[in-house]
Amino acid sequence: MNNPYVTIVIPCYNEEDVLEDTLQQLGQLLENMIEDSMVAPASDLLFVDDGSKDNTWDILEMSKYSFVKGLKLTRNSGHQNALYAGLMAAKDQADCVISIDADLQDDINAIPKMIEKYMLGNEIVYGVRSKRDTDTFFKRTTALGFYRFMNKIGIDLVENHADFRLMSSRALHELSNYKEQNLFLRGLVPLIGLPSSTVAYERKERKAGESKYPLKKMLSFAFDGITSFSVAPIRLVTMIGLLSVILSSAAGLYALTQKFLGHTESGWTSLIISIWLIGGLQLLGIGLLGEYIGKIFTEVKRRPKYAIEIDKYTKKNTVFPSVHLEGTRND
Repeated sequence: MNNPYVTIVIPCYNEEDVLEDTLQQLGQLLENMIEDSMVAPASDLLFVDDGSKDNTWDILEMSKYSFVKGLKLTRNSGHQNALYAGLMAAKDQADCVISIDADLQDDINAIPKMIEKYMLGNEIVYGVRSKRDTDTFFKRTTALGFYRFMNKIGIDLVENHADFRLMSSRALHELSNYKEQNLFLRGLVPLIGLPSSTVAYERKERKAGESKYPLKKMLSFAFDGITSFSVAPIRLVTMIGLLSVILSSAAGLYALTQKFLGHTESGWTSLIISIWLIGGLQLLGIGLLGEYIGKIFTEVKRRPKYAIEIDKYTKKNTVFPSVHLEGTRND
């Protein structure tokens, strides 16, 4: 196999605080891999600006590296959609694509190892965290619980893997056949079923800027992942409803027995508790059904996942202008 044409896709949203360092690190890494003949000289970095409101796009335009390219989305479409936009743009250009977040908490030194695994015949290579020491106790516990819960309900996730992965062009073309609007890529990619492997790495602390996944967004993302791949929550509510009917029948039988024996009680407290419990379960069930109906509503409209304002990747002569180290542009 010849040295592969590799594109590294980096979704960005308001990343001006870390972007220059990211450009420096990834640029140096790509230069080293090209010099070592690990990847083809045409290999590049594709930054996807997800509707940033800061100077993210301006920093990309001033990059000194000629292999830095970009897609600018018209608005903020969300991390998964921005990442998907980059993957779909690169699938017809590159032999394989590596996705990584702009904060580089994922170790870029794992990238050459991913390429080695790809050269051995793996179509997908997952970056997997070897430990979670940098996480808080709450985040570590909930993350592990999430992966185990997903596997319990039949969703095949790679534990301790996020969106740091290598995918071959073939795998990306298979991914493009999945048309759902509610993207949960870490759940979709294992469904492809092509030969895969893993590379372990240690996740680093974020150097600057703010995390784009606060607790509220992480919980929403996790819930989207569950409801996009399984009807287990609805079945769980059904089981709770069945259990409630059994308990209510038992309580009714007990009440009738007490009445016939002449041991009647007022029962105000138990009645109120029962009403509130059953009412809460009904609202929970309705809300859960509403979540699934909402997803159906989104899917059937088939709206585009994103819109591209500027394309400096797939079209010819649209790379960013090269810039000398002194800061002057080349014509």
